[in-house]
Amino acid sequence: MGAVTGAIGVVEQQTALLNRNFELLYRRTEVHDVLDRAEYLLLRTLGDNGPMDITSLAATLGLDPSTAGRQVAGARRAGLVECAPAPGDRRRSVITPSAEGLARAESVRVRRTEGFAELLGDWSEDDLRTLGEMFERYNRAVARRYLTADKAGVQAGAGAETDQPTPLGA
Repeated sequence: MGAVTGAIGVVEQQTALLNRNFELLYRRTEVHDVLDRAEYLLLRTLGDNGPMDITSLAATLGLDPSTAGRQVAGARRAGLVECAPAPGDRRRSVITPSAEGLARAESVRVRRTEGFAELLGDWSEDDLRTLGEMFERYNRAVARRYLTADKAGVQAGAGAETDQPTPLGA
């Protein structure tokens, strides 16, 4: 148990530092002038997964529908997304990224990718792949515990595998 506790302690400390470093990178770059984090994740999610209704979008982002609705309303006012009645149920709206929204999300993605390439430029391809795989594994664990388990009718934290999409940025 001591080795597990020690390893978990290192993970806890490093994730605290990682959160701080993400905030530092965010404050010291200008990508948030193009899109804020919420807009970026919303547009990346729609760009990667296609148009969605608000309930599906909220679930994918790990938000409650009212929060997702406010984000969509702001993005719509900014011309980043378009809303249209769902073909099968005109009471529901389907959210689609606009051409402007997709272009701005792509601009942010390119700048973020360039920033990571510069920051991690002296890392080997294997190290970068390992880091990406570990982040992906961590994000899947978070999604299983906090985002997908409830939708699958399983108690949160039970660790059940689901076929639900992994939320972006989770």
